[in-house]
Amino acid sequence: MKSKIGKIIILAFAVIIVSTVAMPVTSYAEDEGENYSSEMEFLSEKGIKIGVDAGTVYEALVREAFPEAEVVYCGKLEGYTAVAQGKLDAYVYDRRQMLLAVENGASGVRVLDETLGEATSIALGISSVSDIPELTSNVNDFIAEVKADGTLDDMFDRWVIKGNFNMPEIDKPSSPAYHMTVGTTGDVEPYNFYQGDKLTGYDIELMYRFGAWLNADVQFQTYDWNSIIASLQTGKADVVASNLQITPERAEEIIYSDILFEEENGIMVRDTLNAQAALQWQDYIGKRIGVLTGTPLETVAEENFAGSEILYFNSYPDCVTALLAGEIDAYLCDEPNANMTHHEEPRIDYIHERLTHNDYAFAFRKDDAESAALLSEFNAFLKKIKQDGTYEEIEDIWFGTDESRKFVDIGDLTGESGTITIATTSTDMPWSFIKENKNVGFDIDIVARFCKEKGYELDIMDVDFAARIPALQSGKCDFTTDMNVTPERQEEVLFSDATADGGVVVVTLAENLTTPGSIDEAEGSSGGKDLLKGVKDSFYKTFIRESRYKLFLKGILTTIVITLLSVLFGTALGFLVYMGCRKDGKVSNAIAGFFVWLIQGMPIVVLLMILYYIIFAHADVSGRAVAIFAFTLVFGSGVFGMLKSGVGAIDSGQTEAALSLGYGDIHAFFRIILPQALPHFLPAYKGEIVTLLKATAIVGYIAVQDLTKMGDIVRGRTYEA
Repeated sequence: MKSKIGKIIILAFAVIIVSTVAMPVTSYAEDEGENYSSEMEFLSEKGIKIGVDAGTVYEALVREAFPEAEVVYCGKLEGYTAVAQGKLDAYVYDRRQMLLAVENGASGVRVLDETLGEATSIALGISSVSDIPELTSNVNDFIAEVKADGTLDDMFDRWVIKGNFNMPEIDKPSSPAYHMTVGTTGDVEPYNFYQGDKLTGYDIELMYRFGAWLNADVQFQTYDWNSIIASLQTGKADVVASNLQITPERAEEIIYSDILFEEENGIMVRDTLNAQAALQWQDYIGKRIGVLTGTPLETVAEENFAGSEILYFNSYPDCVTALLAGEIDAYLCDEPNANMTHHEEPRIDYIHERLTHNDYAFAFRKDDAESAALLSEFNAFLKKIKQDGTYEEIEDIWFGTDESRKFVDIGDLTGESGTITIATTSTDMPWSFIKENKNVGFDIDIVARFCKEKGYELDIMDVDFAARIPALQSGKCDFTTDMNVTPERQEEVLFSDATADGGVVVVTLAENLTTPGSIDEAEGSSGGKDLLKGVKDSFYKTFIRESRYKLFLKGILTTIVITLLSVLFGTALGFLVYMGCRKDGKVSNAIAGFFVWLIQGMPIVVLLMILYYIIFAHADVSGRAVAIFAFTLVFGSGVFGMLKSGVGAIDSGQTEAALSLGYGDIHAFFRIILPQALPHFLPAYKGEIVTLLKATAIVGYIAVQDLTKMGDIVRGRTYEA
C-alpha cells in the first residue's frame, strides 16, 4: 500500500515538472501559430492588421483570403518597420524582395514559407499617347524575341536568382530614330535601384536592350510609385519598367505588354522569437530628450515627459548628432522632418504615434496693411494650386525619393511687381535646405512659383529658426516659411492658410525600434564600422557630394572678411576713443567707461539681435554689415581697455622726461610711450583676435552664412558631426 502511494506521488510530481517545463513551449507554439493548420491561418482572425502597398494586386488578395482583417496602406519600408514594431500583424508583398530585405539586415521580421494566392504576373506598362509609332507591337515583338533566344531567362537568373548586380555593356544606337522616356521608381531591388548615383537592375538592362533593338536612345525618369501610372497616361513616359504587376483596374487605364515573368506573393510577419515589445513614446519618460530652442516642442516636452532631462539645441542636425553620439536618448521633431531624416540617415527612425497634431503655415507681419494684402494674395495662390493639382505635384517632388526632381528655378523671376524677401532656415528638410549650393525645398518651391506667377523677384534670407519671427516683426523680411501654428504665435504674427499638416513625434535610433531593447544600452552608433571607411564616406558626403566644399569655401571667406574688417575698424575705434580720453577727462572717461561696460557685459548674440532687429530694423543694411559693426564695437572696447592698461604700466616719468626734451604731447606719446606700452598689451591683442574669430560663429542669427552656418547647412543634409 505504501509502495503504491509512493508511486502515485512520484508520478504526480513528474507530471507537474513536465507540465511546468512544457508550458513555455506551448505558449511559444501558440504565439508562432503552430496550433493552426498553416502558419498564416492566424491572419483570418478578427482585429488582425495586414499592410499592403496602395494600388497593388496584394489588396485584392488579402481581402479575398482574410476578409476579417483590416487592410492598412503603406509602402514596403514603412510596412517592414511596422511589422517589426508590432503595429502590423503582417505585410504582403513580392516574396523575393522581402526575402532579400531580410538577407540585407531587416530585423525583427521573417517571411512565411507559405505564399498567398496564385503568382502575380509582371509586365511593362505602355503609354497609349506615345509619339513612338507601333510601340506596343514593337515591345511585344522584342519580348518574344528575347524569350526565344534565352536572354530574358539569363537576365532573370543573373539579377534575381543569383544577385549578380553587374550591368553588361549594351551598345547604344549611334543615330537613334526615336527618343524613348522610361518611367521607373529606382527603389525596387533587384529590378531597378541605384548603385551610387547610377540606375541599374533587371528593368534597366531590359530597357537598354529594347532601346538598342528599336534604334532609340533611352532616358530614365524616376517617379514615386503613386504617380508612375499617371506618367503613362499623360505621355511623360513612353514605357514604365518597374516590376509592374498586372491588375484588372490598371488594365482599364494603361496598356500592358506581354508577361515578362511571374512572382510569388509573400507574407512577412514579426519574428516573435527574436523581437521584443515595441517601444512607445511613453517609454522615453524620464530619459534625456532633445528639443529645438524657441519652438512649441519645449511645451510638448514639458507636458508629456515629466521627470525627463530636457536638452536644448539650435537645429535638427544638432539633435541628430547628439543622438548618434549617445548624448540624448531621443528628440522631438515634426513628423515630415523625421521621415526625411530617416531616409537620409537610416540609423535614425521615429515612433509613428503623434504626440500632437499640427498645421504648418507661412507667417506674415501683423498690424501692417501691406503685409495683410500680401497674405491675401498668397492665400489666393495657395487655393489655386490646391485646386489645379500643382500642390500635389509639389508634394510628390519634395516628399518623394526622386532626387533629380528636387530643384527650384528662380532664375527667370521678372521682378516687375517688386522684390519679396523671405526668412527661412536651411537646415529644415524637406521644407527648406541647401542642395548643390542652392536654396531648395517644399517651401522654397511654393514661394518661387508664387513669385513667378505674380511677377516678384525673390530674396532669400537664411536665419536660425529662433530669429524668424524677430526678422518678420522688424521688417527685415516680408514673410517666413512654414512653422507650426500655435496660439502663442498667432498673437504675434498672421498665418497663411495651412500649407501642410503633421505632428510631433519621438525620434530615436532605428535599432531601438526594429529590435527593441534597453534604451540605455542603445547609445551611439555601431562601433563595428570600419574606421577608415567611415572617415572616407563622411569626407565624401560632407565635401565632395554636390560640390559641398564650395559652401565651406564661401563660409570661410565670409568669416575671414568679418574678422579682418572687425579687427581693422575695432583697432581704429578703440585707439581713437582712447586718444579722446587720454587726458583723464571725467566726462569723456565716464561715457567711454559706460559703453565699454555695456558692450563687454552684453552677450554678443544679444548685441547682434538688438542691432539687426531693432536699431537697423528699417535700414537697408545687410546682416554682414551689421555683424562687422557689432564686432567692431566689441573689439574696439577690448582695444580701449588694453591701451589703458598697457600705457598705465609705463612710469609717468617717461612722459615728463620726453616733455623736458622738447617733445610735444602727441609726439611724446607716439615716439616714447606707445613703443614701450606695446609689449605689455600685444599678447592680449593677439588673444582678442582669436576670441573674435570664434565669436563670429553666432552670426547665423542675423542671416549671415559664415563657416559655422555653412557647416550646419551641410549637416542638415548629411547628419555627420
